[in-house]
Amino acid sequence: MTVDTLMPVGLDPHAFEPTPQDIARIADSNVLLINGAGFEEWLQEVLDNAGGTRLVIESSSGLTSREAREGEAVMAGEEEHADAHEHEEGDPHFWLDPTKVVTYVENIRDGFIQADPEGKAVYEANAAAYIAELKELDTWIQAQVDAVPADRRLLVTNHESFGYYADRYGFIVAGSVIPSVSTNAAPSAQQLARLTDAIRNDGVVAIFLETGANPQLAQQLAVETGVKVVSDLYTHSLTPADGAAPTYLDMMRYNTQQIVNALK
Repeated sequence: MTVDTLMPVGLDPHAFEPTPQDIARIADSNVLLINGAGFEEWLQEVLDNAGGTRLVIESSSGLTSREAREGEAVMAGEEEHADAHEHEEGDPHFWLDPTKVVTYVENIRDGFIQADPEGKAVYEANAAAYIAELKELDTWIQAQVDAVPADRRLLVTNHESFGYYADRYGFIVAGSVIPSVSTNAAPSAQQLARLTDAIRNDGVVAIFLETGANPQLAQQLAVETGVKVVSDLYTHSLTPADGAAPTYLDMMRYNTQQIVNALK
């Protein structure tokens, strides 16, 4: 099996636009592995035009999109925004909860077996080994987060991506600079004003940005509120092999350390 990647390291998937070469690679593929849940906004049009036939494995199949937990919309002052969410696809960032990535692994395993039945034993063994690593990661993250006092477990992020992480490890999503699960949206002046009030009133101490995000609005909020900006979380992309997050497991450990160190 030959594995190729459409999106280069460091690219924001929300802004991805396939090139003619990318479309040709999809047309020639036997298996296309995607996140699903509306994350690949560009995909359907490409599949309609690419030609060829392939198995599409939706890694997040079977998972249910989160709803805002009690207190989140109120803290962020985003009652109107919470209502608007009813019309959106939902939050596709399931992978930021390792226990949900178990479902990813199972879906990928089953898809690979469907595409290559002769490799069944290898795919099952590899999936079992990786699921064990995910469970170890989950335990490790919880142990790190336990060092953060409960009243300081408040997350303000660049956009709405850390909801599943927050749900799993006992954080509250106090707001986001871009009030959307996509980085393609933009906040209004009223939304920024409400977020500023929430940061001041609720004891928020840091704003967390993923790499590649425009830091301008977060830095403006930091100046106005006195909080720090942590600008190097990895959510949508890994790093090269010599970077801080060359694998998913490394990414989750690195992000957790950055979050915990900022909030302790």
